[in-house]
Amino acid sequence: MTDSTNGRPSGAERHRGAVTLRHDSIPPSTADEKLLDSHHRREWKTKDAWRSLRILSEFVEGFDTLADLPPAVSVFGSARSTPDSPECELAAALGAALAEAGYAVITGGGPGVMEAANRGATEAGGMSVGLGIELPFEQGLNDWVDVGIDFRYFFVRKTMFVKYAQAFVVLPGGFGTLDELFEAITLVQTKKVTRFPVILMGVDYWAGLVDWIRKTLLSDGKVSESDLDLIQLTDDVEEAVQIIVSAQEAVLAKDQGNR
Repeated sequence: MTDSTNGRPSGAERHRGAVTLRHDSIPPSTADEKLLDSHHRREWKTKDAWRSLRILSEFVEGFDTLADLPPAVSVFGSARSTPDSPECELAAALGAALAEAGYAVITGGGPGVMEAANRGATEAGGMSVGLGIELPFEQGLNDWVDVGIDFRYFFVRKTMFVKYAQAFVVLPGGFGTLDELFEAITLVQTKKVTRFPVILMGVDYWAGLVDWIRKTLLSDGKVSESDLDLIQLTDDVEEAVQIIVSAQEAVLAKDQGNR
């Protein structure tokens, strides 16, 4: 494939924070790998202290960029889903409904379910946010993102997903989606964040996982019955939005009552 503007062959591209790398400039490892992989042990003394400044700068960039967002909902799902898949159609409808209800939509900024949710929000006139991450594959923010940030470090990005969200909506996805799901549930369960809705959409997709939690974790005493209430399942977009709106209204009423 050739770039029609200059005749140069187009190819792989990676975003590392504010830096865009292409072709032979793409390194074999990511910033996260260099920080976390024990094979880079020899660099701990010489480079980790300086990396902490880069990590701090990513937090500053994220906080400064997202601080003025309206109430927002983080939407997760697979980057591998095709545009005509049921989950992408559901994500687009959800993004539109959230925008119409006054919420910004935050995704990982990638393709698949994320792109569908961003597109739905943008086409409905809402704010569409993408929080990208440096990966050795599938990279670049989708074209429906209004406000986009590319992060080097997963843990910085995950902070932004939680800090600026009034709810999490999780559509069918893989390991990354599961990671975000269980981190959110853990933060709510341990009261590290104010309780907010965690909604699973794609009931048939998630049914086996929820059954396993109930039959294995709950029956073995690893979680409590009340922990199951942290997860809500629905395939109804209007119901999902109403759950979010009702939760926000309850929080506002509680805040007013405490004044």
